[in-house]
Amino acid sequence: MAEGQPNLLAILIVIAALGMVTFVAVTMTSFIKISVVLFLLRNALGVQQTPPNLVLYGIALLLSGYVMAPVAAKVYEEAAQPGQSYRTISDFSDVALRAGVPAKAFMLRFTSPGERAFFTAATARVWGPDSGLSVTPDDMIVVVPSFVLSELRRAFEAGFLLYLPFIAVDLVTTAVLMAMGMSAVSPTTISVPFKLFLFVAIEGWTRLMHGLVLGYAS
Repeated sequence: MAEGQPNLLAILIVIAALGMVTFVAVTMTSFIKISVVLFLLRNALGVQQTPPNLVLYGIALLLSGYVMAPVAAKVYEEAAQPGQSYRTISDFSDVALRAGVPAKAFMLRFTSPGERAFFTAATARVWGPDSGLSVTPDDMIVVVPSFVLSELRRAFEAGFLLYLPFIAVDLVTTAVLMAMGMSAVSPTTISVPFKLFLFVAIEGWTRLMHGLVLGYAS
Protein backbone atom coordinates (compact mmCIF):
# COMPACT_ATOMS: atom_id res chain seq x y z
CA MET A 1 0.00 0.00 0.00
CA ALA A 2 1.39 3.39 -1.00
CA GLU A 3 2.48 5.77 1.72
CA GLY A 4 -0.32 8.15 2.66
CA GLN A 5 -3.01 6.06 0.97
CA PRO A 6 -5.99 5.52 3.29
CA ASN A 7 -6.42 2.06 4.75
CA LEU A 8 -9.83 0.80 3.62
CA LEU A 9 -10.09 -1.69 6.49
CA ALA A 10 -9.31 1.02 9.04
CA ILE A 11 -11.94 3.31 7.53
CA LEU A 12 -14.60 0.59 7.65
CA ILE A 13 -13.76 -0.27 11.24
CA VAL A 14 -13.88 3.40 12.28
CA ILE A 15 -17.30 3.81 10.64
CA ALA A 16 -18.58 0.70 12.43
CA ALA A 17 -17.13 1.98 15.70
CA LEU A 18 -18.93 5.30 15.30
CA GLY A 19 -22.15 3.40 14.79
CA MET A 20 -21.54 1.65 18.11
CA VAL A 21 -21.18 4.92 20.03
CA THR A 22 -24.91 5.17 20.71
CA PHE A 23 -25.08 1.57 21.88
CA VAL A 24 -22.11 2.06 24.21
CA ALA A 25 -23.44 5.37 25.57
CA VAL A 26 -26.83 3.85 26.38
CA THR A 27 -25.77 0.49 27.80
CA MET A 28 -22.35 1.01 29.38
CA THR A 29 -22.57 4.42 31.04
CA SER A 30 -24.60 6.26 33.65
CA PHE A 31 -26.96 7.49 30.91
CA ILE A 32 -29.49 4.72 31.59
CA LYS A 33 -30.17 5.61 35.20
CA ILE A 34 -30.04 9.38 34.77
CA SER A 35 -32.37 9.48 31.77
CA VAL A 36 -34.93 7.11 33.33
CA VAL A 37 -34.99 9.10 36.58
CA LEU A 38 -35.52 12.37 34.68
CA PHE A 39 -38.44 10.95 32.70
CA LEU A 40 -40.01 9.45 35.82
CA LEU A 41 -39.72 12.84 37.50
CA ARG A 42 -41.51 14.52 34.61
CA ASN A 43 -44.33 11.98 34.83
CA ALA A 44 -44.56 12.41 38.60
CA LEU A 45 -44.92 16.17 38.20
CA GLY A 46 -47.75 15.61 35.73
CA VAL A 47 -46.27 17.82 33.01
CA GLN A 48 -46.03 15.30 30.19
CA GLN A 49 -44.27 17.45 27.59
CA THR A 50 -42.24 19.84 29.77
CA PRO A 51 -39.29 19.72 29.73
CA PRO A 52 -39.30 18.23 26.21
CA ASN A 53 -37.54 14.95 25.46
CA LEU A 54 -34.62 16.68 23.78
CA VAL A 55 -33.90 18.72 26.91
CA LEU A 56 -34.03 15.69 29.20
CA TYR A 57 -31.78 13.67 26.90
CA GLY A 58 -29.39 16.62 26.74
CA ILE A 59 -29.24 16.85 30.55
CA ALA A 60 -28.68 13.10 30.80
CA LEU A 61 -25.84 13.28 28.25
CA LEU A 62 -24.18 16.20 30.03
CA LEU A 63 -24.33 14.54 33.44
CA SER A 64 -23.20 11.22 31.96
CA GLY A 65 -20.24 12.95 30.30
CA TYR A 66 -19.30 14.49 33.64
CA VAL A 67 -19.58 11.16 35.48
CA MET A 68 -17.80 9.16 32.79
CA ALA A 69 -14.95 11.65 32.16
CA PRO A 70 -12.33 9.66 34.16
CA VAL A 71 -13.31 6.44 32.41
CA ALA A 72 -13.19 8.12 29.01
CA ALA A 73 -9.73 9.51 29.80
CA LYS A 74 -8.44 6.04 30.65
CA VAL A 75 -10.00 4.56 27.51
CA TYR A 76 -8.33 7.27 25.42
CA GLU A 77 -4.96 6.56 27.05
CA GLU A 78 -5.25 2.91 26.09
CA ALA A 79 -6.31 3.70 22.53
CA ALA A 80 -3.66 6.38 21.98
CA GLN A 81 -0.60 4.56 23.24
CA PRO A 82 2.58 5.50 21.31
CA GLY A 83 3.46 3.07 18.55
CA GLN A 84 -0.06 1.69 18.32
CA SER A 85 -0.89 0.51 14.80
CA TYR A 86 -4.38 0.53 13.29
CA ARG A 87 -3.88 -1.56 10.18
CA THR A 88 -5.28 -5.00 10.90
CA ILE A 89 -8.28 -6.46 12.66
CA SER A 90 -5.93 -7.82 15.31
CA ASP A 91 -4.69 -4.29 16.04
CA PHE A 92 -8.21 -3.01 16.58
CA SER A 93 -9.09 -6.07 18.65
CA ASP A 94 -6.13 -5.51 20.97
CA VAL A 95 -7.05 -1.85 21.43
CA ALA A 96 -10.68 -2.74 22.14
CA LEU A 97 -9.62 -5.26 24.79
CA ARG A 98 -7.35 -2.76 26.55
CA ALA A 99 -9.88 0.06 26.30
CA GLY A 100 -12.59 -2.20 27.70
CA VAL A 101 -10.73 -2.68 30.99
CA PRO A 102 -11.59 0.73 32.54
CA ALA A 103 -15.13 0.54 31.17
CA LYS A 104 -15.59 -2.91 32.72
CA ALA A 105 -14.14 -1.70 36.03
CA PHE A 106 -16.71 1.11 36.11
CA MET A 107 -19.61 -1.22 35.38
CA LEU A 108 -18.50 -3.78 37.96
CA ARG A 109 -18.66 -1.10 40.66
CA PHE A 110 -22.38 -0.64 40.05
CA THR A 111 -23.42 -4.15 39.02
CA SER A 112 -25.34 -6.41 41.36
CA PRO A 113 -23.49 -9.69 42.06
CA GLY A 114 -26.83 -11.46 41.86
CA GLU A 115 -27.40 -10.31 38.29
CA ARG A 116 -23.91 -11.43 37.26
CA ALA A 117 -24.48 -14.80 38.89
CA PHE A 118 -27.81 -15.19 37.05
CA PHE A 119 -26.44 -14.42 33.59
CA THR A 120 -23.43 -16.65 34.21
CA ALA A 121 -25.59 -19.58 35.30
CA ALA A 122 -28.23 -19.01 32.62
CA THR A 123 -25.78 -19.50 29.77
CA ALA A 124 -25.95 -23.28 30.17
CA ARG A 125 -29.75 -23.20 29.78
CA VAL A 126 -29.99 -20.50 27.10
CA TRP A 127 -27.05 -21.48 24.90
CA GLY A 128 -27.41 -25.22 25.43
CA PRO A 129 -24.79 -27.80 26.37
CA ASP A 130 -23.75 -28.27 22.75
CA SER A 131 -22.66 -24.66 22.21
CA GLY A 132 -19.19 -25.33 23.57
CA LEU A 133 -19.14 -21.81 25.05
CA SER A 134 -18.42 -20.87 28.63
CA VAL A 135 -18.34 -17.54 30.43
CA THR A 136 -17.19 -16.12 33.74
CA PRO A 137 -18.87 -13.41 35.85
CA ASP A 138 -16.24 -10.91 34.63
CA ASP A 139 -16.85 -11.39 30.90
CA MET A 140 -18.31 -8.38 29.11
CA ILE A 141 -21.20 -10.44 27.74
CA VAL A 142 -22.26 -10.97 31.35
CA VAL A 143 -21.23 -7.63 32.83
CA VAL A 144 -23.10 -5.42 30.33
CA PRO A 145 -26.64 -6.89 30.74
CA SER A 146 -26.06 -7.18 34.49
CA PHE A 147 -25.08 -3.50 34.62
CA VAL A 148 -28.14 -2.47 32.58
CA LEU A 149 -30.55 -4.32 34.87
CA SER A 150 -28.82 -3.01 38.00
CA GLU A 151 -29.03 0.57 36.74
CA LEU A 152 -32.69 0.18 35.81
CA ARG A 153 -33.49 -1.17 39.26
CA ARG A 154 -31.79 1.78 40.96
CA ALA A 155 -33.50 4.21 38.58
CA PHE A 156 -36.95 2.88 39.42
CA GLU A 157 -36.13 2.88 43.13
CA ALA A 158 -35.29 6.58 42.81
CA GLY A 159 -38.44 7.13 40.76
CA PHE A 160 -40.56 5.52 43.47
CA LEU A 161 -39.16 7.90 46.06
CA LEU A 162 -39.78 10.85 43.73
CA TYR A 163 -43.40 9.84 43.21
CA LEU A 164 -44.30 9.61 46.93
CA PRO A 165 -44.50 13.35 47.79
CA PHE A 166 -46.30 14.16 44.55
CA ILE A 167 -48.86 11.40 45.16
CA ALA A 168 -49.49 12.96 48.58
CA VAL A 169 -50.16 16.31 46.90
CA ASP A 170 -52.58 14.65 44.47
CA LEU A 171 -54.44 12.90 47.30
CA VAL A 172 -54.73 16.06 49.40
CA THR A 173 -55.91 18.08 46.40
CA THR A 174 -58.53 15.48 45.49
CA ALA A 175 -59.80 15.30 49.09
CA VAL A 176 -60.09 19.08 49.37
CA LEU A 177 -61.96 19.37 46.07
CA MET A 178 -64.36 16.60 47.07
CA ALA A 179 -64.96 18.25 50.46
CA MET A 180 -65.75 21.54 48.72
CA GLY A 181 -68.16 19.88 46.34
CA MET A 182 -66.00 20.69 43.33
CA SER A 183 -65.92 17.17 41.92
CA ALA A 184 -66.28 18.53 38.40
CA VAL A 185 -62.86 20.20 38.64
CA SER A 186 -59.99 18.00 37.55
CA PRO A 187 -57.58 17.46 40.47
CA THR A 188 -54.67 17.66 38.03
CA THR A 189 -55.53 21.25 37.19
CA ILE A 190 -55.02 22.23 40.82
CA SER A 191 -52.29 19.79 41.88
CA VAL A 192 -49.80 20.45 39.09
CA PRO A 193 -49.11 24.09 40.12
CA PHE A 194 -48.72 22.99 43.74
CA LYS A 195 -46.32 20.22 42.76
CA LEU A 196 -44.27 22.64 40.67
CA PHE A 197 -44.19 25.11 43.56
CA LEU A 198 -43.13 22.38 45.99
CA PHE A 199 -40.40 21.14 43.65
CA VAL A 200 -39.03 24.65 43.12
CA ALA A 201 -39.29 25.57 46.81
CA ILE A 202 -37.08 22.68 47.89
CA GLU A 203 -34.64 23.29 45.01
CA GLY A 204 -35.63 19.97 43.55
CA TRP A 205 -33.63 20.20 40.33
CA THR A 206 -30.44 21.03 42.19
CA ARG A 207 -30.91 18.30 44.76
CA LEU A 208 -31.82 15.73 42.13
CA MET A 209 -28.84 16.53 39.90
CA HIS A 210 -26.46 16.47 42.84
CA GLY A 211 -27.89 13.13 43.98
CA LEU A 212 -27.59 11.57 40.54
CA VAL A 213 -23.97 12.65 40.18
CA LEU A 214 -22.92 11.70 43.70
CA GLY A 215 -24.54 8.32 43.23
CA TYR A 216 -21.46 7.42 41.20
CA ALA A 217 -18.92 8.72 43.72
CA SER A 218 -16.11 6.36 44.63
